[in-house]
Amino acid sequence: MYLRGDDFREPKGQMSQSHRELTSRDLCIIVYNSNHILMSRYLFSRTAAVVGAVAASSFATYTLTRAHLQSNLPSDWFPNESTTKLHSISTPQYATPSQLQHAIRELRDVLGDTNVVNTPVVLEYHTRNEFNPHEPKPHEKPKYVIYPRSTNDVSEAMAILNRYRVPVVPFSGGTSLEGHFYSTREGIVMDTSKMDQVLAINSEDLDVQVQAGVNWVRLNEQLAPHQLMIGSDCGPDGLISGMINTNASGINASKYGAMISNVISLTVVLPDGKIVRTKQRPRKSSSGYSLTQLFVGSEGTLGIVTEATLKLHPIPRYETVIVGQFPTLLDSTKTVSQLYRAGVHPNAIELLDRDMMHCINYSGYFTQEWAEVPTLFFKVGGMSKAMVDEQVKVLKEISVKNNCKDFIAAKSEEEGKELFSARKNAFYAILNYGRNEIDPDIRLWVTDIAVPLSKLPPVLDQIYAMIRESGFQSVILAHAGDANFHCDVFYKDHEKDKCESLINKMMDLGLVNEGTASGEHGIGNGKRTFLIQELGQDAVDLMRRIKLAVDPNRILNPDKIFKIDPNDKGEF
Repeated sequence: MYLRGDDFREPKGQMSQSHRELTSRDLCIIVYNSNHILMSRYLFSRTAAVVGAVAASSFATYTLTRAHLQSNLPSDWFPNESTTKLHSISTPQYATPSQLQHAIRELRDVLGDTNVVNTPVVLEYHTRNEFNPHEPKPHEKPKYVIYPRSTNDVSEAMAILNRYRVPVVPFSGGTSLEGHFYSTREGIVMDTSKMDQVLAINSEDLDVQVQAGVNWVRLNEQLAPHQLMIGSDCGPDGLISGMINTNASGINASKYGAMISNVISLTVVLPDGKIVRTKQRPRKSSSGYSLTQLFVGSEGTLGIVTEATLKLHPIPRYETVIVGQFPTLLDSTKTVSQLYRAGVHPNAIELLDRDMMHCINYSGYFTQEWAEVPTLFFKVGGMSKAMVDEQVKVLKEISVKNNCKDFIAAKSEEEGKELFSARKNAFYAILNYGRNEIDPDIRLWVTDIAVPLSKLPPVLDQIYAMIRESGFQSVILAHAGDANFHCDVFYKDHEKDKCESLINKMMDLGLVNEGTASGEHGIGNGKRTFLIQELGQDAVDLMRRIKLAVDPNRILNPDKIFKIDPNDKGEF
């Protein structure tokens, strides 16, 4: 139970200065402490004995009960713990249909009619994509989609939505694979994709200020004349807000890190509409809590990211592509580990397994015919050709020592693009193979496990054994530089439950091997149980405590990452 402002008002007609009268429903106790007056209710059942004695002993009962409560305050009224357990909170109360309509009328006044939409096509677009295995149930789908264009728009909208307790699901590029933008409560979706302005390019400071709806590919196009780029390299449709909220990384993460390593500061609108800037522009600061890091990876459960200041990196003056093919996964992963220990840090290190290489060949998209064996794709860059050549020399020596059979170095920029296109277009090759060789309506379940690099070969060997036993077909591709791999499993609609059971076994295996359930896609509503398994119940209860402190009405992206309703018995 959380006390609201109404709970602190003077009760009407219950007590006078000379006499305290007990009601049959509740007893109000005033606790004096310094200059603060705290009012709480103590509910109890009325019995025949209490009814008979109340007139004669009301004041005595009040006095005794007040003393008892002062020394034994109920823990759900006045928590004395650092975490919040699910059973200690009540079910959130959200807007009624009538209240929702009141909120919509106010939102139209603020945003304009064209930015408050409820057409079936728009609602459908914002509640599903073909790569999420779970979808909202009919009673969970949103009623409206709103399109703010500025931080102030978001602030005014959130103040309205919080006042009426309307659930809000943030939406950016719609590329989530873990159901982040799926509604679980009837409410609204806030689509920030129209907030797409690059606000300032500070080339001398190597940072850029953007609105949250900027697409990272188009941002890099604007940065190219400055010979600068952002570090993260995700799916081409990803927007900055979604990348921040999932702490995304992508192909270049082995060199430049995930988003959390590339965000300097954020502008965030809190659930009640307040606007917070998490930090100034310097790269380093020891001023207060690291609020920026709190919001990165929070999946829209704590606030709406509206603007971001991001680190920039010089575009490598020279860059080449290397492809190495190995007889075993162990040979390929040993190459990566030894390369790092030798002090060589390629811009990208991607691993495609034999099944993935088969899909590449099957697609016919590429001029190169590949051996269908574990294959590493490298990008090696630097500020001079001599620097690049020296790294390539060391890379070749280590690869050959680890039984590399084919070592292909691009001889030109065009050849490099052609070689690396096999990795960049792998996902389309997977879909092409599945729809032509397995079933036209085939589905794909994408995992996102990361483990320590030394554990990658044995973990993948066990996953291959699971796949063979299950009868499913799959491919594996990995960001080998940080041992984050995606086992993509083909399944048909009627095989969903069986496929989910297989995926869950993979997740268990990753966690047993000191790994994580999500290297870059996030938890959403599909991996909540595995988060508890990974971090422990107390850590998740601490997250819930933070959530309730920032969002006491629980309106922002409810039910994502962890449960916020003790009556949540969902399938996830």
